[in-house]
Amino acid sequence: MTIKKRMTMLFLLDSIIVLLSIFLGYFMLRPDVVIFKDDIILMSALTIQIAHHLFAWHYGLYRKVWSYASVGELKAIFKSVTLTIAVVAIAQLVFTKDVNVRALFLTWMLHILLIGGSRLSWRITRDTFRKTDEQGMTRTMIIGAGQAGTMVARQLLNNPESGMKPVLFLDDDRAKKGLELYGIKILGSTNYLEDKVKDNKIEKIVIAIPSMAKCDMTELMKRCVATGVRTQMIPRIEDLMTGKVSVNDIRDVKIEDLLGRDEVQLNMKAIKEKLTDRTILVTGAGGSIGSEICRQVAAFKPKSLILLGHGESSIYNIDMELRQKVSKEIELIPVIADVQDRIRIFDIISEYSPDVIYHAAAHKHVPLMEANPMEAVKNNIFGTKNVAEAADAYGVPHFVLVSTDKAVNPPNIMGATKRFAEMIVQNLAKNSNTKFAAVRFGNVLGSRGSVVPLFKKQIVAGGPVTVTDPEMTRYFMTIPEASRLVIQAGTLARGGEVFVLDMGEPVKIVDLAKNLIRLSGYREDEIEITYSGIRPGEKLYEELLNESERQSDYVFPKIYVGKATPISELEMEYVLDKLLGMENGELKYTLIGLANRKVVKTQSELSAVQ
Repeated sequence: MTIKKRMTMLFLLDSIIVLLSIFLGYFMLRPDVVIFKDDIILMSALTIQIAHHLFAWHYGLYRKVWSYASVGELKAIFKSVTLTIAVVAIAQLVFTKDVNVRALFLTWMLHILLIGGSRLSWRITRDTFRKTDEQGMTRTMIIGAGQAGTMVARQLLNNPESGMKPVLFLDDDRAKKGLELYGIKILGSTNYLEDKVKDNKIEKIVIAIPSMAKCDMTELMKRCVATGVRTQMIPRIEDLMTGKVSVNDIRDVKIEDLLGRDEVQLNMKAIKEKLTDRTILVTGAGGSIGSEICRQVAAFKPKSLILLGHGESSIYNIDMELRQKVSKEIELIPVIADVQDRIRIFDIISEYSPDVIYHAAAHKHVPLMEANPMEAVKNNIFGTKNVAEAADAYGVPHFVLVSTDKAVNPPNIMGATKRFAEMIVQNLAKNSNTKFAAVRFGNVLGSRGSVVPLFKKQIVAGGPVTVTDPEMTRYFMTIPEASRLVIQAGTLARGGEVFVLDMGEPVKIVDLAKNLIRLSGYREDEIEITYSGIRPGEKLYEELLNESERQSDYVFPKIYVGKATPISELEMEYVLDKLLGMENGELKYTLIGLANRKVVKTQSELSAVQ
């Protein structure tokens, strides 16, 4: 039905209802009166007809979708009818100097009952047809019977096309047990989660407690995921309050939701002072970390943002993305360059004179760098040397190196080259006006080369999911967390620090795989997990700092600084002079020895380090 036909039908229906209500009201009080010959009744009927349509239009009674009517629509009817009767009363007072209160009161009651009943019939009709169509819908449990849970239930009930049928609530408030919301029972607390899922044949869980503490939410999500039922959640309270999303934006629980760690909070004032109206250069700007640093830096409205990278496709992508999102006040400068090209890097930094450099360009894949050690040396060591020395030469105020937990006691080329890069930065910091710093963090969920995308592909293919070792553990964080830490470190640097995030407890890779299988809607017995063995250069576990590097005090909430020992300038110059001419075996032993502050010359000595 078109909106024009629908409004015409409602207009005619209301016209009949209005006349019927006033004639019935007078007839019930004065059955002996001939209604059509009474001037007062006719004048009142004409007035109520005009007034009703005016107020009905004002309150949108002809524009509302009555099949989804709720309290708000009933309030609109009440206001419209009450004001209509008030106008009739005024008209009677003006023309007859008297008001027939009893007749108008009866008319008011009949008016509300008939208008409300006509609209309610639409809702009843829709609900009747909906119930006959509920067989194929997903049986859904809502956890949280507060305001957010109520809104979710109403949204699902009003939108059967979502394919979800809410069948029960769970809520830890004992006072709510046994009550009903929209005809849906509240069956108790989350202590009975697993039993209620099984007993009620639940096929989907929606967590609707946006204000729950992160640690409690993580435990609840883990229990939900462990049931094997697809689990979704509404956004966090912070996002709801800022208007970024609405309570109806239900999303799947992601693997990062199960990390069980509060995200790092930033010192916004300090960051604004460093970034706003400044020129910022990001190397490796097309990579997972580099591109996220660009996104977060852009939010602080720098004067210029230089996107430097070697791959034209990735730089094009981040450049186009930012141009669609950021203000035109920010000058975006895409630059295709290789950090190994010393002359080009010096020219770029000389030309743009950045205030802050975030150096994220690096080779990071451990097994690949084991097979191609010289590429790791050229990119991670000499690339860092080029950018850092250019920053020093042209007086760049701040330089932040993106490092890794694999730089701690490294048994592999990738980690050793990153530790050597840290040493380069630390040595430059001794006699420079540039504030150099390095930032270490663990594995980044969702980054290119991360284990998570690989696991997801294997799950989609039906398995098996390959894990290197059942005892393999890693620290994990999200890409936004890692990027925030890099940005915050730039404000904390005084020169030569190695900043580390308190990343909580390490996660077993096999547990990560199991959670991903459950989050993908499978049981563990449906997707096989196989063990492939530790690859060249890998460790069973990672560290963030050596024991000798540890400091107990935080320099910022969840961020502390290590006392990483730098290499002497003489030793560094000697090694740098020899590196490019070394054979792979000598190269590996030399770098790993220097990174561990030991002389490693043989495979057996290397095994001892590992």
